[in-house]
Amino acid sequence: MIYDYTIIGGGIVGISTAWQLQQRYPDRSILVLEKEDALCKHQTGRNSGVIHAGVYYAPGSLKAEFCREGLEATIDFCQQHEIEYNQCGKLLVATNDIELERMQALFERCQQNGIDVEWLDRDALILKEPNIIGLAGLLVKKTAIVNYRKVVIKMAQCLEELGGIIQLNSNVCAIQENTEYVEIEIERNGKMSSIQTHFLISCSGLMADRITKMMDIETDFQIIPFRGEYYQLPPKYNNIVNHLIYPIPDPDLPFLGVHLTRMINGSVTIGPNAVQGWKREGYGNININLTDIWEMIRFKGFWQVLKNNWKTGLNETKNSWYKPGYLKLVHKYCPQIKLEDLQAYPTGIRAQAVLKDGTLVHDFLFAESSRSLHVCNAPSPAATSALPIGNYICDKIANKTNCH
Repeated sequence: MIYDYTIIGGGIVGISTAWQLQQRYPDRSILVLEKEDALCKHQTGRNSGVIHAGVYYAPGSLKAEFCREGLEATIDFCQQHEIEYNQCGKLLVATNDIELERMQALFERCQQNGIDVEWLDRDALILKEPNIIGLAGLLVKKTAIVNYRKVVIKMAQCLEELGGIIQLNSNVCAIQENTEYVEIEIERNGKMSSIQTHFLISCSGLMADRITKMMDIETDFQIIPFRGEYYQLPPKYNNIVNHLIYPIPDPDLPFLGVHLTRMINGSVTIGPNAVQGWKREGYGNININLTDIWEMIRFKGFWQVLKNNWKTGLNETKNSWYKPGYLKLVHKYCPQIKLEDLQAYPTGIRAQAVLKDGTLVHDFLFAESSRSLHVCNAPSPAATSALPIGNYICDKIANKTNCH
C-alpha cells in the first residue's frame, strides 16, 4: 500500500495538519508517524498552555496572522468538544522607563494587529492585580489558557474517526524520494520496515533539520535547542494573580521572559527562562548528547548566536543554576514570592531555527521538494496557531497539483 499523505510528528501542528487533510480529502489515506509511545511528548506537551492573542508580532507576518486566527479557532474547537479553557487575559507589566517605552510600542502594535488591549496606569494596575507592582500595564483581554494535550488527543480522535491512522513508536531513520513516491525507513519496536507515500509532510519540531537533511533538501538553518525551565508555586499561591503576568520582553530576542502563568488546573507556574541546551530532548538536570553538541559546534550560525548574545546567555545560565537569580526576575513585579516557594516543575525545550549567519528565525519557516513539505520553524505561538498552520499547509499541498 502507498499512502496518499504521511505526516512525521505527533505534536499539535502535525495532528492538526493530518486532521484537516483528512477532512479535505476523506477518500485518501493519511498516516501520522510519531517516534514516541504517545502524542505530545515534547514541545506541545511541555509548554505553558497559553492561547496567545498575538501581542508581539510584526503586522503582516505569518506569526501575527496565524496567532489572531488561531486564538479564535482554538477556543471554537474547545467549545465544540467541551474542552476546558479559561479566557483570563494577560497583563504585561512595565517596571522601568525602558520597559515603559517598549510597552508603548507593543500597545501601538496591538492596535495595528486589531488586538483588544487596555492601557493601565499604576493605580489601575493595582486595582486589577493587588499583588503585582509596576509603572503601568497592558491588559490583553482575549488571552486564554488550556491543556494542549487534551486538545491534541481530541484532534487525534477526530482524525481516526475519519479514517486517519496514527502509528506510535515509529522512528524515521531514512527517507528516499523518487518520481513516483517517497520511501520512509522506520525503526519500530527494534525492527526495521519501510512505507511508501505519495506526499510527505514533516512537522518534526526538534528534528526538523535532520528530516530535511535525510532528503538532501538544501536549507540555510539548523535547530538549536533552548531549555525553558519552570517552577511551580505552592497551592497557597493559586489565587495570587487574576491574569497571566508577563514582563515586557526585549524585542531583539524571541523569548518572552519569566512570567507568572495561571494553569488550567488551578495552579500557578513561574517561567520559562531560555538556557542554551546541549541535548535536543534533554529534560533532566544534566543533559549532554555528543551528537547534538557536535552538530551545533560545526554550525557557523551557532557561534554567531553565542557572539551576539553572550551576555544574555551567561545571565540565563547563571540564573538556571542560581535560584536566587531566577527569583530576582520575578521580584521585579511580584516581590512577595520567597525562595522556598519555587517548587520543581517539568522543563521544556524550544526548537529554535537559526540561520547560517546567526539570525534567530522569528517567523514560520518552510522548505519543500517535489513530494514533500517541511515545517522547519514553528515558533511560539505554534500551539495557539496550529489550526491555521494546518490549513495553510493544506493549501500549499493543494497548490502542488502535480501530486494530485
